[in-house]
Amino acid sequence: MSEPLNPSAHPPADRSAGASSAAVHSSPAGIPDDLRAASFERQRRLRQEPRFPGGPAIDPAGSHHERRIRSFQPRRSRVTPGQEDALKRLWPLWGLDIDGRRVLDLPELFDGLPVVLEIGFGMGEATVQMAAGDPGTGILAVDVHTPGQGNLLGLADREGLSNVRVANGDAIILLREMLEPDSLDGLRVYFPDPWPKKRHHKRRLIQPEFLDLVARRLKPGALVHCATDWEPYAEQMLEVLTAHPLFENTVPEGGYAPRPAFRPLTRFEGQGLAKGHVVHDLLFTRR
Repeated sequence: MSEPLNPSAHPPADRSAGASSAAVHSSPAGIPDDLRAASFERQRRLRQEPRFPGGPAIDPAGSHHERRIRSFQPRRSRVTPGQEDALKRLWPLWGLDIDGRRVLDLPELFDGLPVVLEIGFGMGEATVQMAAGDPGTGILAVDVHTPGQGNLLGLADREGLSNVRVANGDAIILLREMLEPDSLDGLRVYFPDPWPKKRHHKRRLIQPEFLDLVARRLKPGALVHCATDWEPYAEQMLEVLTAHPLFENTVPEGGYAPRPAFRPLTRFEGQGLAKGHVVHDLLFTRR
């Protein structure tokens, strides 16, 4: 007769080898560990399968198995029917996965336009406004938020824009492994995660090591534009950018810059201003 699924069914005094084996190899809920492991494996495969075949991958650079600290957290919120339609139709045309396995030919990708890298575009409204206002500049927009990727693609399509490309994955891998030296004409980092807790400050994107990497990919004279409504993070950004030997503040006396006309006032920014937040822009050039 087979062992019962619930190890507690044995009397406390009866600790035979069979009873011990059942206790070791069954979960507290009474499910054998081999069945639980099989269930976990099925769930893992489902998480790794693309939600939209031919669209953005769940973990495009998973083969790297990097242990470094991430400055972002992937968010898997609900994708609307319109975003899903945009991903299915437009990802093969305007989307790319950051897999670290190739070097991008930006002149070919953007038909010879100068290219600005935007890291973290949210739902893409500001990106589309900037692309529409400056059709002579290509925007390589990076994020890991699937609904935002679909929304940006749909907005760009409705506006008839051809100067936006959407990249899915880790911007560090993109900068380090998929872009040529001196290939970018600018960098935009608007309202990155401030990681407000002190123990999480190491996760902030704007750090000296990140600027070292960025400097190798920017052309001389390229513009680095950061914006945040989190005062302590703005202070850190200003400190590390000012201290870096390859970047120069466009404000002659130093400090923060006025918001340039080309950066739209976003919905997120408006919410922050309504709460009394102060938004700081930083504009530095690559020496």
